[in-house]
Amino acid sequence: MNTRLYLISPERLDHPDLFAADLRAALDGGDVAAFQLRLKDVDDAAITRAADTLRPICQQRGIAFIMNDRPDLAVKLDCDGVHIGQEDMPYAEARRIVGPDRQIGVTCKASRHLAMEAAEAGADYVAFGAFFPSTTKAVTTPADLEIVTWWSELMEIPCVAIGGITVENCRPLIAAGADFLAVAGGVWNYRGGPEAAVRAFNAIFSADR
Repeated sequence: MNTRLYLISPERLDHPDLFAADLRAALDGGDVAAFQLRLKDVDDAAITRAADTLRPICQQRGIAFIMNDRPDLAVKLDCDGVHIGQEDMPYAEARRIVGPDRQIGVTCKASRHLAMEAAEAGADYVAFGAFFPSTTKAVTTPADLEIVTWWSELMEIPCVAIGGITVENCRPLIAAGADFLAVAGGVWNYRGGPEAAVRAFNAIFSADR
């Protein structure tokens, strides 16, 4: 399978309308599989405002719009799925809330055990990381490439690599077999802008096939 890009929002979007231009630019840069709305320390009204602004941009292009942490809001705001961390809630509870048709991804950090548990429970994908120091999140559990190689050789369920991934450092993760690269700052803070970042990632994916 070819590696694809999984975009993650900045942690704060005080002006979703302005960020919408960045999102459109990123999506103009080439193939993107999904976009996750991951806002921290904001109220539900702010999440709703951002989702209502950004979701149509993604869904009109056939790109999955994923809510972080909140299965209840994923349903309420008509998202395509939800991403849950180990501290959020059990997979079974999230599945009960979102129903059978929405995607659920599960953070497994650097744990093979957690990943196997998530897969057996029925997760649509598992996420490993962090692989590199991140500008958006404190790295509590560094992961190594071996976990991606192990997973990709063993399991059909896709894996997402996350944590400090940039155009400059992504090649080892592609070689290891990551199905998706989850990128935030590596796109939004890219020196040439978001469109150039997505174009650069896709050029690397094509070259490394």
